[in-house]
Amino acid sequence: MGETPKPPAQPVTMGEASTRPTAKPPAAASPTAPTARAAARPRLKVCSSALTHVGRHRRSNEDAYFRDDEIQLYVVADGMGGHAAGEVASSEAVDAIHGMVKRGVLQPGTAPLDEPRACRLLEGAIQSATYMLVAIAEFERDKTGMGTTISAALVVNGSLVIGQVGDSRIYQIRAGRAEQITEDHTLIAWQVKQGIISADEAKISPHRNVITRAVGNREYVEVDTLVVALQAGDRYLLCSDGLHGYFEDSREIAAIAALGGEASVQRFIEIANERGGRDNITAVLVEVS
Repeated sequence: MGETPKPPAQPVTMGEASTRPTAKPPAAASPTAPTARAAARPRLKVCSSALTHVGRHRRSNEDAYFRDDEIQLYVVADGMGGHAAGEVASSEAVDAIHGMVKRGVLQPGTAPLDEPRACRLLEGAIQSATYMLVAIAEFERDKTGMGTTISAALVVNGSLVIGQVGDSRIYQIRAGRAEQITEDHTLIAWQVKQGIISADEAKISPHRNVITRAVGNREYVEVDTLVVALQAGDRYLLCSDGLHGYFEDSREIAAIAALGGEASVQRFIEIANERGGRDNITAVLVEVS
């Protein structure tokens, strides 16, 4: 069967939310870093690269992302809902999170963030996105039921503070090894955790796409937060399920992330498309030096 031609990938400049074509996780590891040690840590440099692609089968891109190396905030969102509602959900959620975090980080007179306050800020920002989407759906009935996943990361005092809802993921790549550090909020992840099905059964389950948490489909959402101590040489991959669904081998993720920068995110997109491209595909790579 012939292959659908691939539309060009859509790069985004630093500090701007993603653009789209007009046609349209396992237990989480949480190595925490005590705030009291923050002053003793060497200052780390953080830079990012990102790319999103509509994939080979979808007419529109319902993924969105944000990256800003100044405030050091990084977000991936995967929207859901008919009549372009998924596209609205992801982009509005990303904008709401960015706006609240920016105020918390840059507003004059605010105390410097530590890790506990950053967790509360990120959790509150994601909750504000939920309120925003619920309000939009109240006034635009064709948006009823829309929602989005969120994987967000904020660098604070040499730590990565993470907020997670849904089945987008964040991977840590350290010393040549990749590890998923967020938990998937899906039915099959819960079933595996409870011992109801095995990991092998999960791979062929008809319920693979059933999400148990999302931003926007009700007025409150539980947000997972965790704090990871950064090390020079770390890389962190934020991605939608349209990408991580095609990568079962963590060694492959580590090898591609090691390419660094634009070469890395471009290769992730290419491989996801080569292996089917059935969903929108988004990758944000954060590199620490």
